[in-house]
Amino acid sequence: MNQPLALGIDIGGTNTSYGVVDRRGRILAKGSMATKGGSVLEYIDNLKTEVNKVMDEAGRENVIAAGVGAPNANFFTGEIAYAANLPWEGVIPLAKVIGEALHLKVTITNDANAAALGEMMYGAAKGMKDFILITLGTGVGSGFVANGELIYGHDGFAGELGHVIAVRDGRKCGCGRNGCLERYSSATGIVITAEEWLRDRKDESMLREQQGKLSAKMIHEAAEKGDKLALEIFDFTAKILGQSLADAVAITSPQAIIFFGGLAKSGPLLFNPVRKYLEENVLRVFKNKIMLVQSDLPDSDAAILGASALVW
Repeated sequence: MNQPLALGIDIGGTNTSYGVVDRRGRILAKGSMATKGGSVLEYIDNLKTEVNKVMDEAGRENVIAAGVGAPNANFFTGEIAYAANLPWEGVIPLAKVIGEALHLKVTITNDANAAALGEMMYGAAKGMKDFILITLGTGVGSGFVANGELIYGHDGFAGELGHVIAVRDGRKCGCGRNGCLERYSSATGIVITAEEWLRDRKDESMLREQQGKLSAKMIHEAAEKGDKLALEIFDFTAKILGQSLADAVAITSPQAIIFFGGLAKSGPLLFNPVRKYLEENVLRVFKNKIMLVQSDLPDSDAAILGASALVW
């Protein structure tokens, strides 16, 4: 008898990853495509074409349903609403349109919640009942797990640490507010900091050679080479993140905070100062209790696995 399979789809601000997964968490076939470009209907058409390839490869007849992780996705309604890092406006019945395109039952959740499920079932959070998953990519995503359950809140939108105000009257955010954490501590945020500082300061830095076209990776590489401005940028980014995490710890008292995403690959350059600022700002009862852990799942796999877990 053929085994039942699940389709997992992770829709990120830049790329969409997808894969067919069995109950043990083995990804049998996977792929990726760009998220941005065109209307939501054009995107769904492209997604259908690409996803059909991996379903055919893994055995379409065995795929029983799909799970989708996406920014601002509502587990209860099947909609995404006003997602700051997606190119489509308003409220979109994402589960319905993907389900109709693929002829599958579709369940959706926030992309960071999906990644948290992946970590809990197959990754660094396996066996943990209380942890926070932080994604450091185009934006800052988060999934809060307490007592072994994802926290959704009464309307399905709980756990948006990326849109907590980290700097009062700070940078304008795509969500419409000012000073959100993701405008400072995401891959996008660290680039904004670098460009602002290069414009407003006179420090010598190898970053000036790439001014106007910087990436988080370039800043990381400069910091690794000892560039003083790049190192200061990382410290500034980590300070805002560490302070915000200290506030989050006071709410859920997690065993660990798990990081994944492009910026998380900076390793000690980011985590050492994040640890410092977390410990400086956390309540005394939580000091030296919180583990900071880098995901041991490949970025795309964690979200694919978590999204597919919605099927089971």
